[in-house]
Amino acid sequence: MENEIATLAGGCFWCLEAVFDEVEGVDRVQSGYAGGHTVNPTYHEVCSETTGHAEVVQITFDPQRVTFEELLQIFFSIHDPTTLNRQGADVGTQYRSAIFYSSESQKATAEQVIAALNAAQIWDDPLVTEIRPLEAFYPAEEYHRDYFQRNPSQGYCQFVVAPKVAKFRQYFSEKMKKKQL
Repeated sequence: MENEIATLAGGCFWCLEAVFDEVEGVDRVQSGYAGGHTVNPTYHEVCSETTGHAEVVQITFDPQRVTFEELLQIFFSIHDPTTLNRQGADVGTQYRSAIFYSSESQKATAEQVIAALNAAQIWDDPLVTEIRPLEAFYPAEEYHRDYFQRNPSQGYCQFVVAPKVAKFRQYFSEKMKKKQL
């Protein structure tokens, strides 16, 4: 079976990239932009909220080793899918919660996962996560790539990204990549 692509938006892409980089079965994670109307937007343009894009990660994964549903379970555990256009102190449409599906199967899985989460009433408020077809993905600028790995001492990384990585490691330890000796 061939690798698949998942494109997810859940706040700052540095957080998502840092977590999904550690997931067994994930071959590549790339920060970027999706869901807008401007071709090849820059970070500055996306932050101006004039392009309609969200900060996303595009995850290349082996569905034999990690399923799309498992990726969504991790995704929903590391961001707040009930706040519209916001994740913590990060506010703006670029920080919205969204799943940009690349197949009808992914769309159906996303709808089922969201329905189950709403039914379980895990959060006090309903999920506002968008489910939209992926029309285009634009890679982020080079300085955004592997940001947490390259800047672990930076304040945002210490206080926002690191706790999300720690939460993933605590609750999904069985899904972590095995360390190379």
